[in-house]
Amino acid sequence: MIILGVDTSLPIFSVALLADGSLLGAVAMEGKGSRNEKLLPSVDWLLTENAIERARIDLFAVTRGPGSFTGVRIGLATIQGIALALGKSVCAMSTHEAVAFGSSGRIAVIDDAGRGELYASIFDDGNEAVAPFLMRERPSESTIVIGEFVQHDNVALRCARRADAIAQRGELAKYADITPIYVRLAEAEVKLALSKHE
Repeated sequence: MIILGVDTSLPIFSVALLADGSLLGAVAMEGKGSRNEKLLPSVDWLLTENAIERARIDLFAVTRGPGSFTGVRIGLATIQGIALALGKSVCAMSTHEAVAFGSSGRIAVIDDAGRGELYASIFDDGNEAVAPFLMRERPSESTIVIGEFVQHDNVALRCARRADAIAQRGELAKYADITPIYVRLAEAEVKLALSKHE
């Protein structure tokens, strides 16, 4: 099975290609403000390097946040569009689920949410125990800090590997929801909500 994994929710965006569980290639690059221009060329470069046509991809794996609002939307819309055109399945998961894949014990995955807050999720042996939420203090659990994680690991690769495990368990239907995970409203939505109450 050929799986394409994509993460555009973080400042370092990434793409990875797996075939029968083996890594064929992965790309990670700074994507702030330009994920839109970089995503499809990165996907196509990986496919070309491995002489694989888009139609041969069996499963598309994508993160749905929390993270950059625009980044999350770009990744989900792009991957959904390609998968729909090819009649293939999408396995969508939280960015934290991708990062936590393969972890053991109870851990928290945290990321800077701006405004002095953190996005956090809690996992038991890599399985989500508490969905993404906002907090101000670092949790007491052992933590994976996403800002540090992306310096030595590929989020899209973890996303593809988790999708592979999900597919093998026959649980893809549980991961068909492609609704973005924002955790909080975008500033524009907050202003709109406030203006309605004035």
